[in-house]
Amino acid sequence: MSQTQAKSSRPLSPHLEIYKPIPTMVASIMHRITGVALYFGMFLFSWWLFAAATDAAYFDWVNGLFASLLGRVVLLGFTWALVHHMLGGIKHLVQDTGRAMEKRFTTKIAKLHFAASIALTILIWIAAYAVR
Repeated sequence: MSQTQAKSSRPLSPHLEIYKPIPTMVASIMHRITGVALYFGMFLFSWWLFAAATDAAYFDWVNGLFASLLGRVVLLGFTWALVHHMLGGIKHLVQDTGRAMEKRFTTKIAKLHFAASIALTILIWIAAYAVR
């Protein structure tokens, strides 16, 4: 039997489209996506710090950009990504100790993860506007 015949008779791995998205899978994927988004957000934060350290006119321009509607939407997304990723990190830290590994519990935590990240993001923005 040639090698090509042996490879063609092997079963193929199932494609991602056949999997039903479950809360833990979605939370894991979102944890990875928010990790990537935080790189972009930290670039913006570094840009803002650089502007603050260089020139007042440049800082005012960058601040104006972040104060625009688009800038606030990006900052809101960055805040949510930061909170969501932090909560996922705390969950992983607890699971690294061997706790909270039961299937029902992890599903509940995954669902709660999204609700808590949205609620905490809203609370952070309310607090920021209250202090401002």
